[in-house]
Amino acid sequence: MGETRLRTATKAIGWQLLGLLVSFLLGWFFTGSITQSGGLSLSLAAIGFTTYVFYERLWLAIPWGRIHLDDAQSAANSSRR
Repeated sequence: MGETRLRTATKAIGWQLLGLLVSFLLGWFFTGSITQSGGLSLSLAAIGFTTYVFYERLWLAIPWGRIHLDDAQSAANSSRR
């Protein structure tokens, strides 16, 4: 069980767009400057995106806590008997 790099990247982009909006609005609220809040938000988004992709790929290499479909079906079938 895993996911493609495209799926990981798509999830990361969606998350970062939400974070970009929130950080932009907070920056604008606190500084009153669209330019400053925009620069800060873009910097945070770039760093956060890169970190998130590496973090997700790292967790894909860790088998702990995963349930594979075959194992889950076998457990469900044995509990029905």
